[in-house]
Amino acid sequence: MFDFFLRGGPLMWLILLCSIISITIILERFYYFYQARTKIPNIFSRVKSLLKDGKADEALKLCEDTSGPIAHILAIGIHIRNRSNRSIEEREKILVRAGSRIIRRLEKNLRGLAIIGNIAPLLGLLGTVTGMIKAFMKIQELGGRVDASVLAGGIWEALITTAFGLFVAIPTLVAYHYFEGRVDNIASEMKDVASELLEI
Repeated sequence: MFDFFLRGGPLMWLILLCSIISITIILERFYYFYQARTKIPNIFSRVKSLLKDGKADEALKLCEDTSGPIAHILAIGIHIRNRSNRSIEEREKILVRAGSRIIRRLEKNLRGLAIIGNIAPLLGLLGTVTGMIKAFMKIQELGGRVDASVLAGGIWEALITTAFGLFVAIPTLVAYHYFEGRVDNIASEMKDVASELLEI
């Protein structure tokens, strides 16, 4: 297997580095999203019910004891709600800034996945092109008298890098779009929760 890898040429090492970085980011983001999940289902319904009953302190404690971006934005919303001297516009600005910070944390390293997903197949293609150039230079050196099997061997060795580049890029892009979808869903939920909280 390692022999097969080496036949792809020096660019295989760059693609391998891309795959290691990609796997590291994917595992780290999976762990982060797992830790960030809201462990209490329908937390906003419970918070809303407590606020309507005038139990703001209980609602705040529930949010602070619960992990996840929704609970975090609710805690901030309840904090600023208790400060009656702030206008609705000021409260809205504070929630927007807090939401932006949370989304930045959720999107951390996702750009790296997008870059790897785009450059891995290009590195593979570059490896194939340089491999083909070498194969045809060899043919020229031999004056065009080349056995078909020798030519085929040179071509499949050149194509290894493209295959490896695609092998890295496809799961990387799938993971990137999955995480982007998760971020979009959380952002929409935070927006709905924040606007509804301001209306209470």
